[in-house]
Amino acid sequence: MLVLAGIAVIVAGFLLRFNPLLVVAVSALVTGLAAGIAPLAILAAFGKAFNANRFVSAIYIVLPVIGLLERHGLQERARGVIAALRGATVGRLLIGYLLFRQITSALGLTSIAGPAQSVRPLVAPMAEAAAERQGVAPGGDAIPALAAATDNIGLFFGEDIFIAIGSILLMKGVLEGYGIVIQPLHLSLWAIPTAVAALMIHGGRLWWLDRRLARGT
Repeated sequence: MLVLAGIAVIVAGFLLRFNPLLVVAVSALVTGLAAGIAPLAILAAFGKAFNANRFVSAIYIVLPVIGLLERHGLQERARGVIAALRGATVGRLLIGYLLFRQITSALGLTSIAGPAQSVRPLVAPMAEAAAERQGVAPGGDAIPALAAATDNIGLFFGEDIFIAIGSILLMKGVLEGYGIVIQPLHLSLWAIPTAVAALMIHGGRLWWLDRRLARGT
């Protein structure tokens, strides 16, 4: 039972609003000590995990670059591109982005787009510019929220088509725990109809949004 002390540390740390990284590190340390692991062995496990997953730290390089681009007018440029395109609407733009997000996620490229990488600096400003051309008042959170939702839907229903994604392996493990043996390829193939349905349903919502804006409602 002592090994569960790490959970108590996480709960207390989050309630007290301490730094999440520090809370998780202390929780792992407490769990290791409670399990009878030597401090040096715990430190070695930390180092091994960091070295094995050092690619995760790449986000700390990408985010400052995006911040610098935004500071030098990336969002304004994105708005200008849409403003110069005749026939561009918020629905057409987001349907295209939804399709792009699903296809790239199905190929395993889940990290080339996302809320920080593409939605905030590019997709949301472009969608807002298109919506303003359709008569939507500037400001508000509805259009940026719709852009973020489109990104999430494209990723969520597209990534399961990729055979080596973590969710596929998780489902395989859970099913095998209940005695159901299934190959990852079969799970990936059955994810295709779901992805197509998600594209049609959310794409239909975006198309209907364009119709509503065209009617001025």
